[in-house]
Amino acid sequence: MSASPVSSLPNHGPSPSSSEIKAEQEFTTAFQDRLLLAGPNPRSRDFSLLMSVVKDFLVGFRALHFVGPCVTVFGSARYKEDHPYYVLARKMGAAISKMGFTVMTGGGPGIMEAANRGAKDVGGRSVGCNIILPFEQKQNPYLDRWVDIKHFFVRKTLLIKYSYGFVIMPGGFGTMDEMFEALTLIQTGKIENFPVVLMGKDYWIDLRDFLDKMIAGGTISPGDLDLMLFTDSIDEAIAHLEEKAVKQFKLRRARVPKENPLLGERGI
Repeated sequence: MSASPVSSLPNHGPSPSSSEIKAEQEFTTAFQDRLLLAGPNPRSRDFSLLMSVVKDFLVGFRALHFVGPCVTVFGSARYKEDHPYYVLARKMGAAISKMGFTVMTGGGPGIMEAANRGAKDVGGRSVGCNIILPFEQKQNPYLDRWVDIKHFFVRKTLLIKYSYGFVIMPGGFGTMDEMFEALTLIQTGKIENFPVVLMGKDYWIDLRDFLDKMIAGGTISPGDLDLMLFTDSIDEAIAHLEEKAVKQFKLRRARVPKENPLLGERGI
């Protein structure tokens, strides 16, 4: 058995107690990404972790194959339903649904809940990719279908895989990570030039200024921002998605693959 992450650290202070070591080992066991990213493991453990990743992808592929073309909404899990950004995200989810798209989120609370809730307000399809965490983030109650995913990078892949546009609501590290992952994939041609809408101009004003600084410094090209829209207007956001997603890719928004009941497949 390999050493625990705590016990293998250089000794720069008091040694951790047995209870601290046990708590760290229990947390690491529950949070498989900690094991996966902790450096070399025994071969059997690395193989087990690889199979866990494969299982995450298989579960996600089977569950989400029939949800139809999606627009994914990213944003903070911390906003409550009386917050203006929650209200805005709920309206945005409803507007996306009225376009004929399925609203996809990370499946949790806050902005994610608001967008999924907006979809259900107007009878639209609503799905989520919920991350399994040791402190048990639970899926919100406004989902037609969800998958519980162990690995963050698998979840991020699924959120991008089924989407033809991305709406970025105010959020923290996770939201920034998801947004820049999508932008990097667009910039490098790994995915099509799908539109990216950032809602809440005041919140993103410093980021917008920094992107201009990146252009001036030559680290990104002016064209890299062509499909990004900073706005407070739902109408403007929807028009942008219509022009840059629907018309550009000639989407049939209501198209959903036909499931095969013999394989245990089911639509929503």
